[in-house]
Amino acid sequence: MAELTTLARPYAKAVFAEAQEKSALDAWSSDLATLAAFAADADMAKVLVHPSLTAQQQAQALIDVCGDKLNDAAKNLVAVLAENKRLPLLPEIAALYEEFKAQLQNTVDVVVTSAFELSSEQAEKLAQALKAKLQCDVRMTSEVDESLIGGAIIRAGDLVIDGSVTGKLSKLAEAMKS
Repeated sequence: MAELTTLARPYAKAVFAEAQEKSALDAWSSDLATLAAFAADADMAKVLVHPSLTAQQQAQALIDVCGDKLNDAAKNLVAVLAENKRLPLLPEIAALYEEFKAQLQNTVDVVVTSAFELSSEQAEKLAQALKAKLQCDVRMTSEVDESLIGGAIIRAGDLVIDGSVTGKLSKLAEAMKS
């Protein structure tokens, strides 16, 4: 995983610099999301690394699948990645780009996994508390995992707050063993 990130980072930085220069952050987000989705598809992934296809054929296959959704700069990125045999990195490039964009815009994506569906009031209170703690705007998504029994697990980048009953029971069991 770290190797993929290392390989993808220069491309993501270059795309981000281009997007900033042209004031096209959202357009690039859309293009990269489209490219990443198609590149992550199992059938397309086979085409992108097929040894009997030239780099140009691999790039054209991806561009054709994306249809009219890409601008010329994104098509050029696909060509460069194909020449360097880096097309499978597109999902990682897109993820890194979104991280750079979030840093610039001072936002953070937060995933809240709870035992039960959060009400809109609970979600709003949690978002406000996280905004104050993290000192940035919060884009929150929620998931339900009934195995947590109660409480929630909050993930914001590399920060994880485990307030679930399952997590607390695990900590208690560890404390009792030592």
